[in-house]
Amino acid sequence: MKLGDFETNRIYNVDCYQAIKHLPDSCIDLIITDPPYEQDVAHSSGAFGIDKKLNYKQIADISCGIDYSILDEFVRVLKRINLYIWCSRRQIPKLIDYFVAQRKCRYNIITWHKSNAIPAANNCYMPDTEYCLFFRERGAKLYGTPASKRTYYITPLNVADKRRFGHPTIKPLEIIQNFVINSSVKGSVIFDPFAGSGTTGVAAKNNDRQYILFEKDKTRYLQAENRLNNIQIDGQMTLFTM
Repeated sequence: MKLGDFETNRIYNVDCYQAIKHLPDSCIDLIITDPPYEQDVAHSSGAFGIDKKLNYKQIADISCGIDYSILDEFVRVLKRINLYIWCSRRQIPKLIDYFVAQRKCRYNIITWHKSNAIPAANNCYMPDTEYCLFFRERGAKLYGTPASKRTYYITPLNVADKRRFGHPTIKPLEIIQNFVINSSVKGSVIFDPFAGSGTTGVAAKNNDRQYILFEKDKTRYLQAENRLNNIQIDGQMTLFTM
């Protein structure tokens, strides 16, 4: 299916802030995305010493937040507001203000609790929880089962997926697949403008949905394209389901 300048079931190496303008109005059924968090990334070595600290350069480009003007574009391309957006704690008030106070959407806060988070908590609480906000306006239906519609997940940090697909902040496929099942039907078009490792595309493909993915970083784009084509970063074939 062609939507403006883009074909469905593909990932594009583009800057989403510009490329989204070339999508037609009201062409997307669901957005699932994990944009850059607005947060400070610590340079210190924390609890593990300098040799084991998180590589700041690895995540600096995805820790600078977003230009919130893209939210207007999300609303424009969606048939109805139907959106899952991962965010930092600092971004929650801004997103709720935009979608709830201004747009009168219903919302849920979905949390992923990491049972093996790195215990680097100097003068702060543990960084063991990630937040995903779900916004929908009247007419956007919710499907799924009691199991798929739970609002919290407790799993280990998915280190294996990080290594397998080459992305430092990859989200568990199970969670994203539940979002797909809960908020779309077969044949729906799902859009992820900050595609990262391509998890949204994998979840869509596994569940007979169409997808359009944008990823600006060339290396991550190539890794995601390989993943969607069943090729691991080491060149070996892999299955979509894990």
